[in-house]
Amino acid sequence: VQLQASGGGLVQAGGSLSLSCTADRTTFSTDRMGWYRRAPGKQRDLVATITSGGNTWYADSVKGRFSISRDNVRNTMYLQMNKLKPEDTAVYYCNAFPPFPSWARGTLVTVSS
Repeated sequence: VQLQASGGGLVQAGGSLSLSCTADRTTFSTDRMGWYRRAPGKQRDLVATITSGGNTWYADSVKGRFSISRDNVRNTMYLQMNKLKPEDTAVYYCNAFPPFPSWARGTLVTVSS
């Protein structure tokens, strides 16, 4: 399993960020992929998922603000995050859904108020 998330950074509340996740071909052949996040002092939560056919699911906390997509040719998944809130501050990870046991390094998103 090879996964790499990127695109995090510091942004003011109300701003936008776009995350990318590249995966090896075998991992990306998984039908359902997802973005997860772990806020400081909290457990890792599922944020959004997408199937190979493009069906999506979002956690209530991000619905209407985040958009997940994937490029099956480039083995890349994206998370467009708009109207960011301080409570979106977290390390963001990508993995299959259900997740593989091993987790790659995530990317830190910090939203200032």
